[in-house]
Amino acid sequence: RLFFLLVIIAYSLTGNAQKDFYKNYLFTEADTLRGMMRPERSCFDVHYYDLNILVDIKNQFIIGYNDIHFEVKADFEQLQIDLYQNMDIHKILCQGEPMNFKRIHDAVFVQMPLQKKGEKNILRVYYKGAPTIGKNPPWEGGFVWTTDGNGKPWVGVSCEGDGASLWWPNKDHLSDEPDSMSIRITTNNKLTCIANGNLRSKEKVDAQKDRYHWFVSYPINNYNVTINIGDYTHFSDTYIAADSSELALDYYVLSYNLEKAKTHFQQVHQVLACFEKIYGKYPFWEDGYALVETPYLGMEHQGAIAYGNNYLRGYMGGMIPSDMDWDYIIVHETGHEYWGNSISCDDLSEMWIHESFTTYMEAMYVECIYGYEDYVRYLNHFRNYLFISNEEPILGPKNVNWEDWEASDHYFKGSWMLHTLRHSMNDHDRFYSMLQSFYQKHALSIIHTEDFVRYVNEFTGRDYTAFFEQYLGYPSLPVFEYKLTKQGTDLLVDFRWNADVAEFEMPLLVGAADDYQQIFPTKDWQQVVFKNLTRADFEVAEELFLIDVLEK
Repeated sequence: RLFFLLVIIAYSLTGNAQKDFYKNYLFTEADTLRGMMRPERSCFDVHYYDLNILVDIKNQFIIGYNDIHFEVKADFEQLQIDLYQNMDIHKILCQGEPMNFKRIHDAVFVQMPLQKKGEKNILRVYYKGAPTIGKNPPWEGGFVWTTDGNGKPWVGVSCEGDGASLWWPNKDHLSDEPDSMSIRITTNNKLTCIANGNLRSKEKVDAQKDRYHWFVSYPINNYNVTINIGDYTHFSDTYIAADSSELALDYYVLSYNLEKAKTHFQQVHQVLACFEKIYGKYPFWEDGYALVETPYLGMEHQGAIAYGNNYLRGYMGGMIPSDMDWDYIIVHETGHEYWGNSISCDDLSEMWIHESFTTYMEAMYVECIYGYEDYVRYLNHFRNYLFISNEEPILGPKNVNWEDWEASDHYFKGSWMLHTLRHSMNDHDRFYSMLQSFYQKHALSIIHTEDFVRYVNEFTGRDYTAFFEQYLGYPSLPVFEYKLTKQGTDLLVDFRWNADVAEFEMPLLVGAADDYQQIFPTKDWQQVVFKNLTRADFEVAEELFLIDVLEK
């Protein structure tokens, strides 16, 4: 009950209407322990993980330990780490001494000698178990234990939303990314193990096993940490950036897909070039860029993108317009290297920061290679196919481990919100400049929704606070209400906004489709006169704005 009350108190402090949407949701103690930054979590900051495990493919089992290097941020004698309760913790050591601990759901509370602010220490957690099996990866996370087309073992893991603690012990909260990480995996020597970052070494353990040592030199979200084990064949390439610097491209594919992959993955150059033009160079340059073939569709695993789109155009051969030819998974997951991996949120409620910007990057990519008209057509393609439901806010509830959106509005509706913002500014170059400068200012860091809203307000000189509150905090769309009156050859248009947020204001384009004019509706009725325009020729630019329209 205490934890539930803490959640309610946290909601009451947010001060936005979004909290009301979830007021009748029942969150469990386990949800809160995983989702809230309570004192047992905020008291320490993880700088480095050193994960050492053996993957027993035959028994679908892992065993090993993780060293958690941390700095004390506030004096404490108890801290919280996380590991799913189906995984057994053998012992926890600090400076070689065993620590007492207790488990509540998936949270592990470790009793320690007094830790003083500013000190640094290492916690070693020995554990083992059969990790969660992914029932519908990557949407329902866990391990995939399967075989490839030749009957050889093929292993992968995805855990966004479910949390990295389903397979390794860590401080499983988005707010705390390690500055770097070591991933050491021991497994069957007839297979190859791929993880994030760069391979530092591979060594023989015994007649049946090899140990791989991968190292990530940048901050990384815990859910992005991954391992892939299979009969992989490796080939490489080099991307040349605009400044002539070289980025290593590494591809790990099943042996029988090598020739197909060599042709299909050539599009990576164009994807990286477009995104470099929009936001700047690939953010994890020293760790390189990699695609790893996986037995599930895909995931933005930093520097080791999971690829399971079967070398098809679009999304498993469909979803994108039929006259476009590019791989949805390559474009979307590469976009996540910028939004989600480089720029991250610190609470699951703000996953729109990862998904809306990345989904919008798909449209930006279309504009880069096809042009503006196809960019607009691409976005309307998804809207016309009802990918936007308007059933719940884009923002989720704070401080709980919850990612159970009924729909995908934090993807498609969020991308349309950015599309709408662009056309309310009515200056394409300035919009692109704003996104680029914001990204470059915050690259390799954690941000909040308020950071972006504040930046938009400062950059544009217009207060978009109510705009974001409406689109992010409410399921419904703002309604543009208007009345048409013919006066001779002129058309009188009375108009206003009707929205959940009373202060909602947004410039809008209306008039003749080939000659839109910008108007500035508010909640109050206004009037504008269009010369020589018929009622039949009056249009609202709904292809450019995510709104509902009502003629009174």
